[in-house]
Amino acid sequence: MILVLVKALSDVCAGTSGFLLDFSSQTSPGTDNGEALPESIPSAPGTLPHFIEEPDDAYIIKSNPIALRCKARPAMQIFFKCNGEWVHQNEHVSEETLDESSGLKVREVFINVTRQQVEDFHGPEDYWCQCVAWSHLGTSKSRKASVRIAYLRKNFEQDPQGREVPIEGMIVLHCRPPEGVPAAEVEWLKNEEPIDSEQDENIDTRADHNLIIRQARLSDSGNYTCMAANIVAKRRSLSATVVVYVNGGWSSWTEWSACNVRCGRGWQKRSRTCTNPAPLNGGAFCEGMSVQKITCTSLCPVDGSWEVWSEWSVCSPECEHLRIRECTAPPPRNGGKFCEGLSQESENCTDGLCILDKKPLHEIKPQSIENASDIALYSGLGAAVVAVAVLVIGVTLYRRSQSDYGVDVIDSSALTGGFQTFNFKTVRQGNSLLLNSAMQPDLTVSRTYSGPICLQDPLDKELMTESSLFNPLSDIKVKVQSSFMVSLGVSERAEYHGKNHSRTFPHGNNHSFSTMHPRNKTPYIQNLSSLPTRTELRTTGVFGHLGGRLVMPNTGVSLLIPHGAIPEENSWEIYMSINQGEPSLQSDGSEVLLSPEVTCGPPDMIVTTPFALTIPHCADVSSEHWNIHLKKRTQQGKWEEVMSVEDESTSCYCLLDPFACHVLLDSFGTYALTGEPITDCAVKQLKVAVFGCMSCNSLDYNLRVYCVDNTPCAFQEVVSDERHQGGQLLEEPKLLHFKGNTFSLQISVLDIPPFLWRIKPFTACQEVPFSRVWCSNRQPLHCAFSLERYTPTTTQLSCKICIRQLKGHEQILQVQTSILESERETITFFAQEDSTFPAQTGPKAFKIPYSIRQRICATFDTPNAKGKDWQMLAQKNSINRNLSYFATQSSPSAVILNLWEARHQHDGDLDSLACALEEIGRTHTKLSNISESQLDEADFNYSRQNGL
Repeated sequence: MILVLVKALSDVCAGTSGFLLDFSSQTSPGTDNGEALPESIPSAPGTLPHFIEEPDDAYIIKSNPIALRCKARPAMQIFFKCNGEWVHQNEHVSEETLDESSGLKVREVFINVTRQQVEDFHGPEDYWCQCVAWSHLGTSKSRKASVRIAYLRKNFEQDPQGREVPIEGMIVLHCRPPEGVPAAEVEWLKNEEPIDSEQDENIDTRADHNLIIRQARLSDSGNYTCMAANIVAKRRSLSATVVVYVNGGWSSWTEWSACNVRCGRGWQKRSRTCTNPAPLNGGAFCEGMSVQKITCTSLCPVDGSWEVWSEWSVCSPECEHLRIRECTAPPPRNGGKFCEGLSQESENCTDGLCILDKKPLHEIKPQSIENASDIALYSGLGAAVVAVAVLVIGVTLYRRSQSDYGVDVIDSSALTGGFQTFNFKTVRQGNSLLLNSAMQPDLTVSRTYSGPICLQDPLDKELMTESSLFNPLSDIKVKVQSSFMVSLGVSERAEYHGKNHSRTFPHGNNHSFSTMHPRNKTPYIQNLSSLPTRTELRTTGVFGHLGGRLVMPNTGVSLLIPHGAIPEENSWEIYMSINQGEPSLQSDGSEVLLSPEVTCGPPDMIVTTPFALTIPHCADVSSEHWNIHLKKRTQQGKWEEVMSVEDESTSCYCLLDPFACHVLLDSFGTYALTGEPITDCAVKQLKVAVFGCMSCNSLDYNLRVYCVDNTPCAFQEVVSDERHQGGQLLEEPKLLHFKGNTFSLQISVLDIPPFLWRIKPFTACQEVPFSRVWCSNRQPLHCAFSLERYTPTTTQLSCKICIRQLKGHEQILQVQTSILESERETITFFAQEDSTFPAQTGPKAFKIPYSIRQRICATFDTPNAKGKDWQMLAQKNSINRNLSYFATQSSPSAVILNLWEARHQHDGDLDSLACALEEIGRTHTKLSNISESQLDEADFNYSRQNGL
């Protein structure tokens, strides 16, 4: 193997000078001043050219040309290559010196690039140039230097708007600088003084040129200006006035005062002041009452009084009788005094004549008499207990009878002061300084919910007020804020809670997003179902053993048939089509279609090597937010999952790029990509564009704004439909990132010249439900706007189209056009064609020549103990996942190179592969020759054959 590579190295070295002579003869034929390349220039043997100076990126200011320089040693010749084409030898200025330290020759070359050259270049990337230096051993390439025309437009895309914000609220001033190259740097001024965000942690100016003040302070009030500047000019936006206000807040309530009467019915009050904080800078005064009064009832104390004495009891054996009385006339209550005196009285009932043991009764105290005294005592205590129970029951019944006039009663007719109400300016929302907001039990606080609602037509406005949606809320008030925005004011009631239930999308949800109004009058938001559409795009080509490439122009869809995939002496007519009708893949749950449905065939064809199918998609690729699947349609018409892009599989391989998916397959059929959002941060990329055309009425002009999946085939369908309607693209399409957060899309027309054009009321803003946009691949979605001229002499139209997702991304389309077709500037639909010929067969369809491919495969297919095999080749080409698929192939390196061919079909040269081989070739000298010399020659030949 090493001997073969050494022989190839000698062949390359021998052919280098011949290639250079052939190139010089082609680039300067018949010119007297053309300098012929010398056959040999002394240089150190075995040394590749080393660049001492490489060309730098440059900007052309006004009409001044720029010079690109490069210097290398040792170098036989140095030539510039711009945009994949060799610069003519006569345009090079070359100087040659001798490096005294090394004795090597140093060659310095520079060229001039003019503004006209850059303007005349139309390609997928910026105008670029690089140096290629030759020595006896091979070639070296310098870095690519891009050349762009510097400019800065006059008008800001978005000027900052003045705001009034509450103290400690967040201030966000948006600024979109004018379009420019290089991009303009933005600086903010406050009252004509620069703002330094590094010295104030409360201010942030790094977020997309916006000025963010996290917590507004009174000192933040002032005039703010956005300054944009680059190397060409400096622009100044309109000033925005920011006012930081303070809404008044109530202090805490004082304690309730004492009742104003000692006993009986009166009132007590409490008060508060609007000083926590006091209103400032136009802030609203406090709402509600500063004084509160309630009734109070103080019961007067009642002293107890004795009832009359009872009758005397019968005379006892002890010659005594008793009588009692109770303190119940009235009993003491409300803190009154108990009756004074004895409740029981006894006396001799025989006037002292009762004798026991020959002694007068009053002198004798027998045991029987003592027992009788105890009985009398216990009888009195029992009577007292009964009396107390009766007293308690009586007091309870009395209090119940008086409960209707207790302390909870508020009789406004009995109050002299009552509730004092005040009418002040409505409190602005968002005041975080209001203290004890839930401590006013007797106050009714009202809140207002407002939000924009886009009306499609005047009938929508009438139906909205009659809809059953508003029936449960009888206190709704509708206030028109502008020509097309309304707000709903809803008074909050104690039994109504307006908090929305939380919803999570899209993972695990089963709710439907079909929220379209069933009425279909005046369809401002409509599909193109009424327009003539094709059901599919189709292309075919005949391929044999040498393989080839089948491309669907301007769709991003292509098919690569590798060399040897079709057996020798066989040929097949291979076709490829894109379904442009209703998709047959019906999404279930939250799954959405991310690509077109691509069919390749014939289905019974068998290949010996996997072919590469490239399918564009519209997902913003992120494994954290998307779960993307490759699906295939069976013969029964059902769709089944082939694999997940992140899974390991040996049956097929998926390589997901930002805008396309490259799939290695063994069988033909119908394939498509679907995605399941994992979080609501999953993003679909939408392409937004605006078309315009005259209406049947000579004074009307129609604008149609499209939002389609960011795939070339989806936009091509829109272009085809607009051509049938005579529509003209008014602005270059832009990219909109649409989040899967269930929020709808708003499309509005802004800045219409007021005295030249007018638009129907309630039609300047249209809202598209989330589900219509999220599943927009079913039909091209667009909104139509009708503008009317006041006079036929108006021929110029300028306005802005704002497309934004609520709580999401926003794009502005600047329309500035003439409605007369003769004066209108034409904007091309596509920057370039994918391929001049849809079908390319044989060696010219591949960038890597077959001889070099064979040498690479022979080197890398053999396992290497140091890891210098096909696995490193895959790693250097950013293929780090599912390597087990390549291990099952007979030639893993060949499959990796096929995948490289599919990924880089639009690239200008073979630099990415050359860099990968150069890194590996540091331990493989012969691979270094391949990466520099032969790939450079192959690049030149491929560019010449395909007209690049």
